[in-house]
Amino acid sequence: MCSLVIVCVFYPRFELLAALGDRGALLSEPAALAPEAGGMQVVGEVSAPAEAFGVVRGMRLGEAMSRCPALGLVPPDPEGVRSLWNEVLDRLEGIGAEVESDRAGAAYLEAGGLRRIHGGDLAGVLAAARRALGAGARFGAAPSRFSSHAAALKARPRRRGRASGGLSPPPGGVSTPPGAVVVDGAAVRRFLAPLPVSLLRTRLELQALPEVLEQLGIRTLGELAGLPSRAVAERFGHPGLLALDLAQGRDTPLDPRRPPEPVAERLELPEAASGQQLERALELLVARVLTRRERRGRSLRALAVSARFVAGGTWRTTVTLRRASADPARIRLALAPKLAELPAPTESLNVEVEAFGPPAQDQGRLLDEAAAIRHAKLGEAVRQARQAAGAEAALRVLDVDPESRIPERRTVLAPFPDASTP
Repeated sequence: MCSLVIVCVFYPRFELLAALGDRGALLSEPAALAPEAGGMQVVGEVSAPAEAFGVVRGMRLGEAMSRCPALGLVPPDPEGVRSLWNEVLDRLEGIGAEVESDRAGAAYLEAGGLRRIHGGDLAGVLAAARRALGAGARFGAAPSRFSSHAAALKARPRRRGRASGGLSPPPGGVSTPPGAVVVDGAAVRRFLAPLPVSLLRTRLELQALPEVLEQLGIRTLGELAGLPSRAVAERFGHPGLLALDLAQGRDTPLDPRRPPEPVAERLELPEAASGQQLERALELLVARVLTRRERRGRSLRALAVSARFVAGGTWRTTVTLRRASADPARIRLALAPKLAELPAPTESLNVEVEAFGPPAQDQGRLLDEAAAIRHAKLGEAVRQARQAAGAEAALRVLDVDPESRIPERRTVLAPFPDASTP
């Protein structure tokens, strides 16, 4: 067998299941994820009964409803999906794997380095992943990322795992665990040949290519793999060459994720909070994030703003700063326009650090010398107070809704900004 083996961990309809929560019984009915707030009016993942009516992911809402008038729309929950999927990735990393994942529901890992840890063979690696994740996950193993995903699509949880393409069972008499399909490296091209070119849509950069190929009469990966590379490059450019490589069993190397450093703050909002209240809430959250110990003096490169709606569902958007900064005013200036995109009343607001920048440097020399000295002394006093009495030792009064009749809503205590940051 080929020395390089990529394992795909696949959860069908993961985003839909996460949005349904304890309403999993709705999967037996026509259901689909509603369009994302503020995004294109297309449905997300769909249930099997909805697929029977011809409804597929990415279909326009009007067409989906005309094909299936009884289609139930489930509010998307990107926050819940992200939380659940990160838990899955953490469990895989718990068995020693380096994991790559560009979307919820599919993760990839290289099995070579894990064999010595888990029994010396691929079956041991698959069994360890199954124990870590429990029932529900499907596994595919093949020489490349794309072919392993195709193998995982063929797996069924209740069936004993099987080898495709003439691969003999794992050595030592250990059978492949249920819900797994293993493809031999020598037979990977034969395995992919009968599969439809629509499978290429699993790669984000090839979303539009399958439709063009089908219009040209190329309907299977085997037909695509048989085309000359020069003609494919001339007609489709780089995306075509990538699709040709995938159809022939080749793929790019894995790019495992770096261990996350979660730094986030959430604030519950009063009913029907909007306008100035949301801006003040954002100011408070940014101040709290900048005072977290986990930041360790680093600047912020990218942040995510998310919200949970009163009527159910969540919303999330990511902002990358042009220049890494720890200046609260600059960060608020970048995040505040996103609040205008909120499409519904919000019950909670969250700010999370997506990526850190280099350590924040002291910019006092760029300011007036006397002001810089006062700035530095104030920052040192704040740090000493927090060191002696905790993070809540230095606070300031922040006006939230001065005209509110409820005193508790007029002001809130926010962390005093650390004057040592730029």
